[in-house]
Amino acid sequence: MTETTSESAFPNAQRLLWAGFMAILAAGVGFSLRGGVLGLWAVEFGFTMTELGAITGGGLTGFGIVIILSSLIADKVGYGRLMMLAFLLHAVSAFITLAAPAAFEAGGKAGAYNCLFWGMFIFAVANGLAEAVVNPLTATLFPKNKTHYLNILHAGWPAGLVIGGLASAFMAAQENEAGDVIQQAVDWKIQMSLFLIPVIIYGGMLFGQKFPQSEAASAGTTLGEMIGTVFAPLMLFLLVIHAMVGYVELGTDSWIAKITGSIMESEAKGMALFVYTSTLMFALRFVAGPIVHRISPLGLLFVSSILGFIGLTLLSSAQGAIICIVAATVYACGKTFLWPTMLGVASERFPKGGAVAIGMLGGVGMLSAGLLGGPAIGFKQDYYASQELEAKDAETFKRYQADNESRFMNFKTVGLDGAKVGVLSDNGKELARVNTLLEEEGKTDENQTMLTNWWKSASTHAEVDKPLVEGAGLFGGRMALKLTSYVPLIMAVCYLALIIGFKVTGGYKAVHLDEQPDLPNEPEALGTGES
Repeated sequence: MTETTSESAFPNAQRLLWAGFMAILAAGVGFSLRGGVLGLWAVEFGFTMTELGAITGGGLTGFGIVIILSSLIADKVGYGRLMMLAFLLHAVSAFITLAAPAAFEAGGKAGAYNCLFWGMFIFAVANGLAEAVVNPLTATLFPKNKTHYLNILHAGWPAGLVIGGLASAFMAAQENEAGDVIQQAVDWKIQMSLFLIPVIIYGGMLFGQKFPQSEAASAGTTLGEMIGTVFAPLMLFLLVIHAMVGYVELGTDSWIAKITGSIMESEAKGMALFVYTSTLMFALRFVAGPIVHRISPLGLLFVSSILGFIGLTLLSSAQGAIICIVAATVYACGKTFLWPTMLGVASERFPKGGAVAIGMLGGVGMLSAGLLGGPAIGFKQDYYASQELEAKDAETFKRYQADNESRFMNFKTVGLDGAKVGVLSDNGKELARVNTLLEEEGKTDENQTMLTNWWKSASTHAEVDKPLVEGAGLFGGRMALKLTSYVPLIMAVCYLALIIGFKVTGGYKAVHLDEQPDLPNEPEALGTGES
């Protein structure tokens, strides 16, 4: 299934490939762990779904910006130096994120929001630096089979999602059949720290290794020529499509476990389903090569988009666990090949683009996920949940509405307060536990006091409010998935247009540079100071 090292021009090709795999795995672990603690953040800090969406979006926005900028200088600065910087920033992001509770005590909700947003942003900057390196690096190491090896490289992403998802499941709160908490959730700060393990591993694997230049740079292509490829009509069209890929894949991944958990009436089941689909993605990405050889990269992308549309449509109306599993399986099969195969197409059709072409594509996808996907899907949940609850019972809506409006672009709505919904979901058990701890420590917390006073009044209506609030939240999630399903449908139309266009002009073919990359005379080594 995989090339041997002897078939590559570079003796350390496999080590560099798997180190890149671990770097992407670290990003996946952090992303998955963050998805598992979103509910804890909502309860602890009182965030709305739109605010949580902005935090997750910040993590992806930084990712996209850095991929684009660093791809412009990757060959000049050197792959090793960029990977060292990524390693350091991963550590800094952990420090800032874990400071959120202290910031909450000092500055309230705004302080916690800023810590989490910027912690996620810096985490994404580190991920962006790593991705700006590992994508063109893989294309350079395996120039004759780019799509296959880019899919293997990006199998690290679902592998990270699986590891993070399993960790979240084991460390989540456990309840007995009576609804009593029998195991408290592991502190979210411990959960979020776990992504540092693969960070340390990839740092160790890359230390002292020699890095080649990109395929284009080795062939003597100038930076101006690389940038020029971005403005080719086909490349511009690919950028538009990949923006939709980022929206539907990463934007949805930020919320899918939470929404499916609501559908199946169990957060644990939602996370288990997320782990299952990520495992499926991991396995499938290792067989991209044989599939591409049969139906071409564009054919694979077209089929994937159709499956993505069908899967999300089924999920938006799924009733019960079995239908959820079937729908999620279809959706997972659809989204599996989109991102890495798009990178493969860009690299195959524009080899002179080098790190710039691949970086621009990845950056646009991440920017779309961060600025549009995560926030938009969060906003849609707020909008439809609040509309549903207000229509069903205006008094219940007033009790649980957020203090401030949620905004997305020129749209605005008043969502539901995450902290209040969290208190209602467990009938105030966690609120009482925290109050007991504060009392034992002789401490007071203004936000906790306000929430406690609110619950004294709201608890008298809890029996009536709970099914209404949960139903509204579920309705909001379903509508968000339904509207999002139209994005892969539009993508399918775009891929079909490309297939027809290439068919008219002789069919899709990979473009190869006449001069294949040679071993650099003065290779760069991470940690050695060579350049």
